[in-house]
Amino acid sequence: MILGIDLGTGSVKTAVIDRGGRLVASTEAEYAVRAPVPGWSETAPEAWWSGLVAAVRGLPEKLRRRVEAIGLSGQMHSLVLCTASGVPLRPAILWSDTRSETVLPAFRSLAPSQRRRLLNPIVAGMTGPSLLWLDRNEPDAVSTARWALQPKDWLRLRLTGVPATDPSDASATLLYDIVADGWATDIVRDLGLPNDLLPAIRPSDAHGGDLVGAAAEALGLTPGLPIATGAGDAAAAALGSGIVESNDAQLSLGTGAQIVVIGTGTGPGPEPAVHRFRSALPGQHYTMAAMQNAGLALSWVRSVLGLTWQQLYASFDPEEVRADLVFLPYLSGERTPLMDARLRAAWVGLGLHHGREDLAAAALAGVALAVLDGFRAVHAAGLGVAGLRVTGGGSREIRYAQFLCDLLGVPFELADTPRASARGAAYLAARMLGCDLGGSGSRKPAPWCRMQPRPLAGQARELVEAFQQVRDRLR
Repeated sequence: MILGIDLGTGSVKTAVIDRGGRLVASTEAEYAVRAPVPGWSETAPEAWWSGLVAAVRGLPEKLRRRVEAIGLSGQMHSLVLCTASGVPLRPAILWSDTRSETVLPAFRSLAPSQRRRLLNPIVAGMTGPSLLWLDRNEPDAVSTARWALQPKDWLRLRLTGVPATDPSDASATLLYDIVADGWATDIVRDLGLPNDLLPAIRPSDAHGGDLVGAAAEALGLTPGLPIATGAGDAAAAALGSGIVESNDAQLSLGTGAQIVVIGTGTGPGPEPAVHRFRSALPGQHYTMAAMQNAGLALSWVRSVLGLTWQQLYASFDPEEVRADLVFLPYLSGERTPLMDARLRAAWVGLGLHHGREDLAAAALAGVALAVLDGFRAVHAAGLGVAGLRVTGGGSREIRYAQFLCDLLGVPFELADTPRASARGAAYLAARMLGCDLGGSGSRKPAPWCRMQPRPLAGQARELVEAFQQVRDRLR
């Protein structure tokens, strides 16, 4: 049995697979995300550890004793400053944190040749800007730290005592040379940061260390288990969903929404509106449009309006979309394509005739329109997407998925891929053992529903235009 661990933003998930790739068991444990200051987003790494212990201990003991290897995945961009032994020096700064907006001019002042090698937009919440913010605002923490790690790499250090990262996570820091495929040491130096905070880079499926005794005892696992280096959650999810062939494309509707397109080149130029990262497989890259507010915004709307998830989606009828009420979903700013952490959300056009269901329906439409913006950015980057595999919570709502399909204008395959990132992590551990699970797309789950785009009704076309006008004017 092989154990995959996905250290997510709000919870840690496990997936146990057999050597044939079949999902045998899974668990989940939640932890809190703190916002001590507006725009900040933090979690104490010890909360991750407590969640991991609960999640792994939640697996049957007999199954835990049969685990022969472990793979790791984790939220990307987040930053942990720690000592050589992995003791955190402060709470982790998460990907949704916008405080580093104040230091972005330093990145934008880099030489054009340097920015071109980053091949990614300069945005708040990435590891590099968060580290630079700490260097300028909490210099004692930076000078005391031995390592600046991303979440799954901190977890591996805790599990094995070995500091390292992999290309998929390293390439998502704004401190990585995508062209040369390694740390951009000159950029790190020119930003005034110490290069020795960054760990060695190893392949995602490489042996990343062995489970030490204290961690094994806490988790109820066998000491000495080999642990794969692992990958960032988007790269692991693509692997776990079977999105591994060139031009494969997937839309994931979770806390955020991501459109991932697999490729092998190094992608857009020096001012991109989409991200370009290394995948979990050797020599492969992927392009990603990352929209920050999908389930995140809908969860807030549901809570504020006092609705269940069922009531929220029941409020939406794609045949009765109206253009008189527009919702901008930017509760935590936006990445693709606007790249603006200062943006905020709004309902615009409210009248006395609007009720709770109208606000809910407008919110669902607004999230869909933000996804449309990201999809257009992918096309603008020169990537023609002929169809999308669609996963995540929103994909299970047929009427809503059909509205998205109509908006984007390409065929959808709705696929049920639970624990995709944890499964991808387990696949990497299997590859470490010499078992090539997930590497050829043969593990791609069959879609449970296929749909074709339909022409947009007049009100829907008007809503697309109204959304764009309101968004641009409020910016």
